[in-house]
Amino acid sequence: MLKQFVAPVKLKHFFNFCKSAIKLQTELPFQLKNYSLLPRVDYTCNQDVVRSNRIISKLSKEGQIDEAKKLFDKMPEPDVVSWTAMISGYIRCGKIDQARELFDRTDAKRDVVTWTAMLAAYARTNRILEAELLFNEMPEKNIVSWNSMIDGYARNGGLDKGLELFWKMEERNVVSWNMVIAGLARHGQMHEAKLLFDQMPEKNVVSWTTMISGLSRNGKVDEARVLFDWMPERNVVSWNAMITGYMQNSRLNEAFELFEMMPEKTVSSWNTIIMGFILNGELTGARILFDKMRQRDVVSWTTMINGYVLEGKSEEALRNFCDMQMDGEVKPNEGTFVSVLGACSDLAGLSEGMQIHQVISKTIYQENEMVISALINMYSKCGDVATARKIFDDDLRGQRDLISWNVMIAAYSHHGCGREAINLFNEMLQMGFKPNDVTYVGLLAACSHSGLVEEGLKYFDELSRDDSMKLREDHYTCLVDLCGRAGRLKEALEVIERLPSTESAFVWGALLAGCNVHGDSETGKLAAMKLLGIDTKSSGTYLSLLKLSASNGKWKEAAKLRTQMKDIGLKKQPGCSWIEVGNRVHVFLVGDESHYETEVIHSLLRNLHMKMKKTGCAPTDDFAMEEGCLII
Repeated sequence: MLKQFVAPVKLKHFFNFCKSAIKLQTELPFQLKNYSLLPRVDYTCNQDVVRSNRIISKLSKEGQIDEAKKLFDKMPEPDVVSWTAMISGYIRCGKIDQARELFDRTDAKRDVVTWTAMLAAYARTNRILEAELLFNEMPEKNIVSWNSMIDGYARNGGLDKGLELFWKMEERNVVSWNMVIAGLARHGQMHEAKLLFDQMPEKNVVSWTTMISGLSRNGKVDEARVLFDWMPERNVVSWNAMITGYMQNSRLNEAFELFEMMPEKTVSSWNTIIMGFILNGELTGARILFDKMRQRDVVSWTTMINGYVLEGKSEEALRNFCDMQMDGEVKPNEGTFVSVLGACSDLAGLSEGMQIHQVISKTIYQENEMVISALINMYSKCGDVATARKIFDDDLRGQRDLISWNVMIAAYSHHGCGREAINLFNEMLQMGFKPNDVTYVGLLAACSHSGLVEEGLKYFDELSRDDSMKLREDHYTCLVDLCGRAGRLKEALEVIERLPSTESAFVWGALLAGCNVHGDSETGKLAAMKLLGIDTKSSGTYLSLLKLSASNGKWKEAAKLRTQMKDIGLKKQPGCSWIEVGNRVHVFLVGDESHYETEVIHSLLRNLHMKMKKTGCAPTDDFAMEEGCLII
């Protein structure tokens, strides 16, 4: 099996998280499982060594890598299987640098499997230069080594090098062909992929499935269906790939019809169709399917939880997490924790987030970078930026990645701590991390929220000069917001006029907000007209324009805008706020008098307003009355 590298099928979670922060995707079988972690025959005569090797492998799989290392260090004469098991254990736990340290020891025993394990680890983690150096140093290569290097090139933008290596191979197996076809499909080169597919001396079910998946991702779902119908044999993964293809192209009915036709449905099949319903906005249908499942795994629960988060139903997401915990048959994984922490962030539910943090602290995911980043984000959005920074400093020390730096910079931005964000950015540079476009969004927003105009302009200039990064709409929005808040509205307008496309509601919205702050009715009217051209039924735009007209004494214009809103049928969305007191959440809407302590609350607000007037903090009477109504 090792010689031919017939890897077992691995179905990865079909999912995508944001923006935060974890992803569950469909991984087709052509995406290789770690070769070094495949079972291998241990021919050691010493039975003590054999037992130790098995325990090391078991501990590594359970995430107890430190315990595995203690046992390894006690072994008087570890053999090559021992060394490979220990190195593979570090790789499995994401500790690639520690694996390399062990690999480079002068007393290390290595064979082609050990070398390939290290090579594949670098390739999978986008460290392609290190993988390339290791590949060239290998004293002996087998077909798996070549396949791992080709896969590394294909995954990291070096498809041409991968193809060059492919044609240099003296011996190729079906996996070699499948990898190259998958790489071409991933880069949208379906014509070349089809030519290679037709040249294959032999095809297996993975070859067909790879082509079906590639065609579907590139919008050729009907061609994919033709191939699916021609397949000499199909497995569950093939059916799932075709169903996924229909869903990726918003053809939910055909996906569901195919799902109903499946001769055998596995849990992964149910997960695939449920995810399809969620991605196509059919959360109710997804729930019906979820309830019909006889057996659920962690992907089923996580998919449903994340579906509720994406639809803004975070309370329901938390209920589902509680149901999962009560069910007891399935334990949450890193994806589950990231999703449910996102729900806590949306609700500003600090107490719920802290409870989930306690659950995480009793699992192997307490040191997972994605989970820690989600915790930092949760504490930040719930107002506890100090705890967020403490987690960043203590829990991530020595294993920070770019995502965690970006999350912490965004946390400071969210709280208007511009100087702290800049200091953290400088610390990140000193540690050798290269910022990406997301880093600069957080940094520019932090400068904008803190009034650090010159610093923000400096960082935008740095970004625009960096050829490795492309300026996004988010960067321009931050720049316009920065200038708008500082009253430099003409500069903000000039920035927008230089944009290749000015059809951006976010950019014009940032300018309109600045005009409202500084009372520039002329520029504000221009921004509002542009916004209404993009979205004619935006009540927020009408209200901003109305407020701008009223603040400049243009009462007739304000009255006209109110009439237009009434004619169109636009209403301001009622303001909503909530507060947790004594383990109970109290929700308030504008004009809502249903709360059992409404009279006491109103009395308190009136007293507060009177005190504000006496100290000179209250706004004008008309505005105060309006705001008072809004608060009540």
